[in-house]
Amino acid sequence: MRQIVLDTETTGLDPKSGHRIIEIGCVELINRKLTGKHYHQYINPEREVDDGAIEVHGITNEFLADKPVFSQVADEFMTFCDGAELVIHNAPFDVGFIDAELKRLGNPRWQSVAVHCGVLDTLTMAREKHPGQKNNLDALCKRYFVDNSQRDLHGALLDAEILADVYLLMTGGQTDLMLAGAGSSSEEGSAEENQQMEAGTIRRLSVDRAPLSVVRASAEEEQSHGEFLALLEKSAGKHFW
Repeated sequence: MRQIVLDTETTGLDPKSGHRIIEIGCVELINRKLTGKHYHQYINPEREVDDGAIEVHGITNEFLADKPVFSQVADEFMTFCDGAELVIHNAPFDVGFIDAELKRLGNPRWQSVAVHCGVLDTLTMAREKHPGQKNNLDALCKRYFVDNSQRDLHGALLDAEILADVYLLMTGGQTDLMLAGAGSSSEEGSAEENQQMEAGTIRRLSVDRAPLSVVRASAEEEQSHGEFLALLEKSAGKHFW
């Protein structure tokens, strides 16, 4: 399964008011593994960036003046995302801006995001898993021990990388296989490893490593398991196994 973890930065909050995308950041996951491939682009929005937006992401009008406009990068961006499931925090915001840019572009090759990609909203997922709690990206980083110390300002690529870590942890996947004492003759592990564990630093395994073997139950084991469940049903009533 190919997924693209995506984030954007914009000139303001509402594309219906003419606000535009100024930065796109994407990282690629295949079968829940980071591949190292990414897409990152700053974009000249052909309008002024709101002062309030600059306070959030720090991207100024002067910085964007010599950057390409969306029509110049649309093919490369959409080709990178085409056919993948987009993983986005607060997806309606980013999808709304991308759809507005595509509509403005008027290229029949690229229609709305929904035509070319699936969409998974991690904010909706987080609210279901953690009702009544803060579920913005910073709160999730704290909850899942993801290092976001470099996130003084919002940035599309950095936020996409952070979200990829949060998403994998939130959905039960490991981005790190860190065993106590691994790589050290000491039972307690090295000081560096302990510091990384305390800081919540994520160390990823090489994407070139051999896949883990999958051990499946034999026919005899499946039959024995079924008999055990039948016994539970008989002795304890309804079960959920």
